[in-house]
Amino acid sequence: MEKKYWVPALEKAHSVIRLIAEEPSKLKLTELCKRLDISKSSMFSLLQTMETLQWITRDRSDTYTLGMHFGLMGNAFFRQFDLIDTFRAEANKYMHEMNESIQLASLDGTEIIYLAKEAAPSLVQMVSGPGTRLPAHATGLGKMLLSGFEDSQISLLYPDDVLASLTPFTLRTKQELLEQLGIIRNLGYAVDLQEGVMGFNCIAAPIYQTGGHMAAAVSFSMPLHHWEEKRDRALKGVLTLANKLSFSTAAD
Repeated sequence: MEKKYWVPALEKAHSVIRLIAEEPSKLKLTELCKRLDISKSSMFSLLQTMETLQWITRDRSDTYTLGMHFGLMGNAFFRQFDLIDTFRAEANKYMHEMNESIQLASLDGTEIIYLAKEAAPSLVQMVSGPGTRLPAHATGLGKMLLSGFEDSQISLLYPDDVLASLTPFTLRTKQELLEQLGIIRNLGYAVDLQEGVMGFNCIAAPIYQTGGHMAAAVSFSMPLHHWEEKRDRALKGVLTLANKLSFSTAAD
């Protein structure tokens, strides 16, 4: 992996967590320092921060175990597979009602990963099968998921002001993206008007986990010539489906 944007402190934290996971309740600060060749002052700061974040827990003997955070993350990781199964069970009905394809995706950095798809019986399809990746800023699904971040976090994700274009309609600047995300937060859904693929529009809605975390998003995609006729029904359908797939609402 290219290390141009590598963060050494995260690498150190990763090493500490791996070692604690391998030997829970066995290692104290000084032993961790020796094993990982990290200075005592740096290790102290890492452990204090991770303990505050509930990544690790210090017991009475001053040794460490993994904290509650990783239990929650582990549950979230395995729930995504339940989500895919639930999507497959629920989305088929909506696909047939609209006769348009439905996609499920999650966010990975500045890209979306398509997790599942219910494809409409059409000769013309977007390339959006499971495992496919696309720039988040160029898709309705991606913009929906990015709207869950604060503007300051978006600026960290996108350090450059210019964004890569997939079509003539793709958002071109970080400022345009920030403006759209503000609109999406107010509306509660996102649209992609030929921004990712020419000739296709999409409409996306958020899927929430417990605590109001936006875990994934679901969207209808359709050829441009179906958009005006089906847009309102697609919006109603995708919001209903997203609500069924959610573990909680944003307000929980």
